[in-house]
Amino acid sequence: MSDTATRTQTMHAITQATYGTSEVLRLARIPRPEVRDHTVLVRVHAAGLDRGTEHLMTGKPYAVRLATGLRRPRNPVPGRDVAGVVVATGPGVTRFAPGDEVYGVAPGAFAEYALAEEDKLARKPAGITFAQAAVVPISAGTALQALTGAGRVREGQTVLVTGASGGVGSYAVQLAVGLGAEVTAVCSTGKVDHVTALGAHHVIDRGQSDWGEGSDRYDLILDIAGNPPVQRLRRALAPGGTAVFVGGEGAGVLTGMRRQIGGALLSPFVDQRLVLLMARERGTDYERLAGLIEDGRLVPVLDCAYPLEDAVEAVRHLEQGMTRGKVAITT
Repeated sequence: MSDTATRTQTMHAITQATYGTSEVLRLARIPRPEVRDHTVLVRVHAAGLDRGTEHLMTGKPYAVRLATGLRRPRNPVPGRDVAGVVVATGPGVTRFAPGDEVYGVAPGAFAEYALAEEDKLARKPAGITFAQAAVVPISAGTALQALTGAGRVREGQTVLVTGASGGVGSYAVQLAVGLGAEVTAVCSTGKVDHVTALGAHHVIDRGQSDWGEGSDRYDLILDIAGNPPVQRLRRALAPGGTAVFVGGEGAGVLTGMRRQIGGALLSPFVDQRLVLLMARERGTDYERLAGLIEDGRLVPVLDCAYPLEDAVEAVRHLEQGMTRGKVAITT
């Protein structure tokens, strides 16, 4: 086989042979994926990187390995958020054609090409870059579902968002404001200016004050970062209020879900709703988000971008905890 033929059938990708930190990542040349019935092959222009991707990369909490592989990742190429151009479609695909600019979710996005299910893609929002588009789908989709689905937010309600400077939090603040809520955002000292710029009506510096100990009560709390005890969440909730468990850090290496599951089990016996969000990856959500972006009501939160060959440095940037919003990896 000629060198040219080999290169048309292979691609550069970031791979990992085992679970771990950024140190397990390697740039390699591997076979290009092939389309199947309802799949779309995307020439990746950018992929998104956030804490969710890091959890899958490290295999922690260990419960995630039930889905991704017990001893090593079944898919050796990390990354899920994607933005790029369609190059081929399976015979069952009806919504996209070669040449379409798309964004959404494609497992193995840290590569020159990635394969996506048709129903997990939408047309890329006009007027933004591929890198900006790539940091939207999973995080903004999760924020949208937390607010409008699990949270049942209504205009005029008070909403507290913890972890407001991160991937999901940055979009939750913007979306909640856009839905007519009065938003209080919680973040670290160095990110107060960033969260204020997102439109939050009030910002709590978690290094200076404790949002769970004051007299303020909220109709809805999006519990995105940290691991506040359930009782602390309930103290901050108004009677009949809702707390949505979206995420958490440092909750244990086995499942990381004890607190969230405990809250959900308690919910039927108290006057407040404690809801565990199980976010879904849906092209219909990405279509809605694209409309909000094009209308100027939602701004992609891109911290910085790294080329594919510097993906290790991109992950290190995330590991250091300095990210505002999300990081993109470009090809």
